[in-house]
Amino acid sequence: MFWQAGLAVDAVADPSALLKQTWPLPVTDHPRFVRQLAQLNRVVSRLAPDEQWQLRYLDAWETMYEGEYAKSEAQFRDIIQHSGDPRVADRASALLLSQYGITRRYTEAFELANRLAARLPQITNAKVRFMVTLNLSQSLGLAGQTDLAIHYARIAMDAVPAGESPCYPVASLVVALETGHRLKSDSPELRQALAACPAAKEPVYNADLMLTLADRYVHEGQPHRALALLDRIAPSVEANDYAPNRLSALVSRAQALAALGDDDAARKAALAVVAAGKSGGIDAWLKDTYKVLYRIESRQGHAAAALDDYKKYAALDKAYLDDVSARAMAYQTVQQHLLAQRLETEKLGRQNALLRVRQTLDAKKAEANHLYLALLLMVLAFAVLWMFRLKRSQLRFKMLSHLDGLTAVFNRQHFMGEVERTLRLLERRAGAACMVFIDLDHFKHINDTFGHAMGDEVLRHIVAVCRQHLRAVDLFGRLGGEEFGILLVECSSGQGVAIAERIRLAIEMATVESDGVAVGVSTSVGLAFTDSSGYDLQCLCKQADAALYRAKRGGRNCVVVDDEGDADRLAAV
Repeated sequence: MFWQAGLAVDAVADPSALLKQTWPLPVTDHPRFVRQLAQLNRVVSRLAPDEQWQLRYLDAWETMYEGEYAKSEAQFRDIIQHSGDPRVADRASALLLSQYGITRRYTEAFELANRLAARLPQITNAKVRFMVTLNLSQSLGLAGQTDLAIHYARIAMDAVPAGESPCYPVASLVVALETGHRLKSDSPELRQALAACPAAKEPVYNADLMLTLADRYVHEGQPHRALALLDRIAPSVEANDYAPNRLSALVSRAQALAALGDDDAARKAALAVVAAGKSGGIDAWLKDTYKVLYRIESRQGHAAAALDDYKKYAALDKAYLDDVSARAMAYQTVQQHLLAQRLETEKLGRQNALLRVRQTLDAKKAEANHLYLALLLMVLAFAVLWMFRLKRSQLRFKMLSHLDGLTAVFNRQHFMGEVERTLRLLERRAGAACMVFIDLDHFKHINDTFGHAMGDEVLRHIVAVCRQHLRAVDLFGRLGGEEFGILLVECSSGQGVAIAERIRLAIEMATVESDGVAVGVSTSVGLAFTDSSGYDLQCLCKQADAALYRAKRGGRNCVVVDDEGDADRLAAV
């Protein structure tokens, strides 16, 4: 590069000064950063040993930025293990923590987060401490530990070093609140972040925060305000040319337009997201987009297109929920390992104490023997107690991993596994079962009108109502969003219809009250029976889902049995 510009390597008069100039450039002037990095690597032999490690850190930063994660991990580990400079090693650890989150290596991420949190009191360099606390906030927010994520973001806000932007910690606080479902359009933290991240100095962060505000408007039932804001920031989003911001803007626009009934414009924005998105994996933009497309096609009576969009949405939603579950499980696993390590440390400490006591006991004979026995019994009691507590924690965590966090019924994965196992047992003894799919009517309207807190209360209340009509042998699970599944075991078709109708009527009669607001809700129910659909889980679910879809088309608030050989049995209001 230098020879192309007509310059020689020796043109770098002071490599140390150039290194200092390069440090702040990665996020403020990336093209210049890449050029100066190339210059520094040509004169690396003229740098002091500690400066060479700093250059290696900057090389690793650029490698991670380019997406070569395996190579950057090796570079970070080399710096952490061999640099001998705590400041550079801590910076490398913070970036490695961020990379683990990007690559979904959650167990390694939370193990490293624990080590960095323990080391934080020993980090005295203000800029390094600032960087570590920001990455800890991001990592713990990913684990669902909202309070801890907020705590570390506020630590960074209270100690912004000279030369660092106050935008980053305030934006991290907003991310933590949004991830924990605690952010509203009028939250003071969001206004504070917008003030700290002006468009002139932090264009990408400012646009991202504006898009967060637009998303809040959409979900709080203010689509007009969302569209006005999206129109106002559209030039900035295009100028930044940052793909995540463009996709986020399109999704929010599609949601707002759909809420206003402008289906054609909403479909156009949604299809632009589909065209730009990747297939498979975990993609929140595509998930929300297919949900919009599903509702548009359903509203316009395009059954086949609606079903296709719903399947894509359901697959992405499942991938997202599985990823959330994987994060939570990894965090809990790391905490359990940490507890086990502490137990082992305490056990070794007690063993060392016993050895010292035994040396003393040898001189005291009979008196020492009594003391030894007493201490041994005490150690065994403590060991048994700790092992009991550890086992109980593991069992509790295993149970929680099978349950939906909001409603405490089976999550989708565990529900389907239990249903398949039960169907195999029923098939052996020619038993009967009924698959019931329940979907709350107009649930999005409840969320948009009364807020997600009321929506969550409605879901919990509906689960409580359903439980009153189920037996201990019946299986009950949340399939996703506002949809639930029930397997009625040893249940004839007549009994299944009667139970489903009782559940539908009980839900219709129930009123959910919260903060002085009363909300009524109805539900559509689809049924399928093993005596007509067989014992294959996929077939049974397909028939129940088809019946549920017909219930939706039939006007909602009804029970429909999917039976291809007979006319529909419809229990409607």
